[in-house]
Amino acid sequence: MPPAVNDDLELVHRAQRGDFSAFEVLLGHYETRIYRLAYRILRREHDAEEVVQQTFLSVIEHLASFREESRFSTWLLKIAANHALAVLRKKRREHTVAWETPPEEEGYQDVPHPRYIAQWRDTPEELAGRRETRHLLDEALEELDDKYRLVFVLRDIEGLSTQETAEALDISVANVKVRLLRARLMLREKLTRAFGDEATRVEPHDHDH
Repeated sequence: MPPAVNDDLELVHRAQRGDFSAFEVLLGHYETRIYRLAYRILRREHDAEEVVQQTFLSVIEHLASFREESRFSTWLLKIAANHALAVLRKKRREHTVAWETPPEEEGYQDVPHPRYIAQWRDTPEELAGRRETRHLLDEALEELDDKYRLVFVLRDIEGLSTQETAEALDISVANVKVRLLRARLMLREKLTRAFGDEATRVEPHDHDH
């Protein structure tokens, strides 16, 4: 369970006054979450560990500038996401980066139709707490193109706003919305194949675009 907002702010205020032990406790609360975010973006343990260290150094350097205009967790995760994306851009400098803004806005006309439609045997809330679900979600994320995976990780898993996700990836808000819908549809189909009740399955209908 993440720490309460008030607990965060108390630690932030103490750390801003020079209490390094408060800073250590504060980052200790989020170390695992930062690592998971970085790993989902970079998919390499060593790179994720480096992002954790770079994030901690950035927070030490810029903690005094935190003005409480957003939750501390949001501010911290934006720093971590930016470090992870910088590593990804560096690794792909000689190639076209998957999430760069395309010449035109993406639209909904090519959103994929689900091919496996069925009711889930359990509710999403019941499934969310299971280790099996988290494992399958990570596997499904691995199969997504970067531009869909990154939007889903930042927006749905880490809770950044649509605007913050757009700024982190340097794409438009409209493209964030389209990519997020596509990511959600693709992930839901993959999870439905694992958790769907075959007895309730219906055949999809093809539609002309």
